[in-house]
Amino acid sequence: MPRREDPALLKGQGRYAADILLDRPLHLAFLRSPVAAGRIAAIDIDAARAAPGVVAVLTGADLPPNPSPDLLPVLEIDQPLPFAMLARGQIACVGEPVAAVLAETPAQAADALEMIGLEIDEAPMPAPRRIAHRRWAVGDAEAAFARAAHVVAVATHHPRVAPASMEPRGVAIHYDAANDSVVIYHSTQTPHRTKADLTRVLQIDPDRVRVVAPDVGGGFGMKGFAYPEEILAVWAALHLKRDVRWIATRSEEFLSAAHGRGLSSQGRLALDAEGRFLALEARIEAPLGGWAAGSALMPAFNAARILPSGYLIPALDIETEAYAHPLPPVGIYRGAGRPEANVILERLIDAAAAATGRDPIDLRKANLVPVTAMPHDTATGNRLDSGDYAAALDIFAKAADLDGLRARRDAIRAKGGMAGLGMAFYIDPSAAGWEYARVTLNPDGTAHIATGATQQGHGRLTAFSQIASDALGLPMAAITLEAGDTGIVPEGIGAVGSRATTIGGSALLDACAKIRHAMALGVPLPVTAESKYEVAGQAWAFGAYAALVEIDRDTGAARLLQAHGHDDAGVLINPLQVEGQIRGGFAQAVGETLLEAIAFDGDGQLLTGSFMDYAMPRADDIPPLSLSHGQTPSPMNPLGAKGVGEASTTGAPAALMNAIADAFRPTGKPAPQTPFSPARLWAAMQG
Repeated sequence: MPRREDPALLKGQGRYAADILLDRPLHLAFLRSPVAAGRIAAIDIDAARAAPGVVAVLTGADLPPNPSPDLLPVLEIDQPLPFAMLARGQIACVGEPVAAVLAETPAQAADALEMIGLEIDEAPMPAPRRIAHRRWAVGDAEAAFARAAHVVAVATHHPRVAPASMEPRGVAIHYDAANDSVVIYHSTQTPHRTKADLTRVLQIDPDRVRVVAPDVGGGFGMKGFAYPEEILAVWAALHLKRDVRWIATRSEEFLSAAHGRGLSSQGRLALDAEGRFLALEARIEAPLGGWAAGSALMPAFNAARILPSGYLIPALDIETEAYAHPLPPVGIYRGAGRPEANVILERLIDAAAAATGRDPIDLRKANLVPVTAMPHDTATGNRLDSGDYAAALDIFAKAADLDGLRARRDAIRAKGGMAGLGMAFYIDPSAAGWEYARVTLNPDGTAHIATGATQQGHGRLTAFSQIASDALGLPMAAITLEAGDTGIVPEGIGAVGSRATTIGGSALLDACAKIRHAMALGVPLPVTAESKYEVAGQAWAFGAYAALVEIDRDTGAARLLQAHGHDDAGVLINPLQVEGQIRGGFAQAVGETLLEAIAFDGDGQLLTGSFMDYAMPRADDIPPLSLSHGQTPSPMNPLGAKGVGEASTTGAPAALMNAIADAFRPTGKPAPQTPFSPARLWAAMQG
């Protein structure tokens, strides 16, 4: 079923934050700290205030004290981080806003920024400090390692990456003088969270705030919460009683939008003489940056609690810690800790297979949770819902033609080339919890859906139209949808954690069932039904990826020759969109593994502030990717669906890293850390 959204978007008829019509809006621009640490000695704003078109120049002294937005307490929080709309005295990180200009045009605002005199007493970069932590200890891991026949160890570091959504952050705020209220058009994945953050930080009545997510040009987690700049824009609109617009520049996105990844992990795996896993030890460190809000602790949490993945490991010692750094924030990014968990474990298993001479597929199958044990509760608090993991590996091995890929690798090696074959199993959860949906069936045979599940390019209208069409017996063309408007939908969660279809679609299905029940009772049209549906638990997708890579011995350039992904995302609502999600996620996995890295110098200065400096995958970086699918229904939701939006970003990086490690194995030299740039690979080949 083709996407219903595409015709309008392809014609340029999408409506994004920069497209919202406002009444003589003030344009907002920010002066940012050029240093990572220090204290503001002076800010001279007199010239900027007198500049043409300038209505206001704000500093931290102009703003009232404010609480921080809610931080999901998935870890034990040692100490909170401050959250300032504009810096007050102390600088928290490079790029932190220290002053703001509101002017009649964007050019006037930019010009006035240049007139602000800023003096900072620079200080040395402070050491990272622990903000939160958590530990899981099950069984006697120390004794298991002592008696093990084989112990392997791996250390991984994931560079920071820029989510780089096509549309940057932005807000368009309409001020309503009659009610002294605002309507905020926000490029966000979570409009209801935006409203909660705004009302908490600004200490205002929620009835004065309506948040609307229009078309959103991508988010990948980076738009899952409200930023200081966006909250300040709302404060300015309410206090200046004017419409306000702020659209981030691409440079601001590199400098101040939440980065992804950045985690470091160390792991050890103990095996007995028969290849059974005895114990897993993992230590994870996750950066937070200079401030934290919303789901900022989720990467550190997921990187630990996803372990031991779908394997039976009797003894575990897993610890995760989150640290504040005087650098831009780090938050959730497509997978949010799940790729990092999968990388450390799957790299350990490949290292164990090499050390023991066992087949990588057979070693995994011997230690996976059997289908007879489903549902299975892990020691880190997860309930794996359904799936025959070992059978999926057999299907994967055949569909990927692992024997053929291995023969191709060996042929390259026989000719003196450097090649590697890597594979990785994965499991990937959809979020748990609830979502809201409302359905109205009209006398003219049309139906309208209102949902808290927002859209950022997913094709929500298409998938939800399919669900409602089947449930109500209507053609898809007769179904319309509104998503992510707090003025229409009283409550909702949004689009994070691969949750929108599994949970939002389940709420929609439940509302449609209530419509059918009302009609069976003879209730006249129009009929409206609501549902705040909570699923029984997380639905866990699973599968495996393989990659064949060749490295040029002279230049260090790595070329991906072939890749295959096998994914089981439960019942597939729209196979075309599922494939699009997998291919897009795989491209991001290639980017973060081979190309992408946010870089800072020793003083905290950003070195990768544009696409001239930051490498993104291009079409010729993506290898031929073949796909196969399973469909194991989840018992956790009435659709039987499992999330797929983050599946390939969880499964593919480990396969790509294992392929590079396999290429280096015959040399006796360790592979470098990611990204596997030609310079890094060449240096590693030289020892």
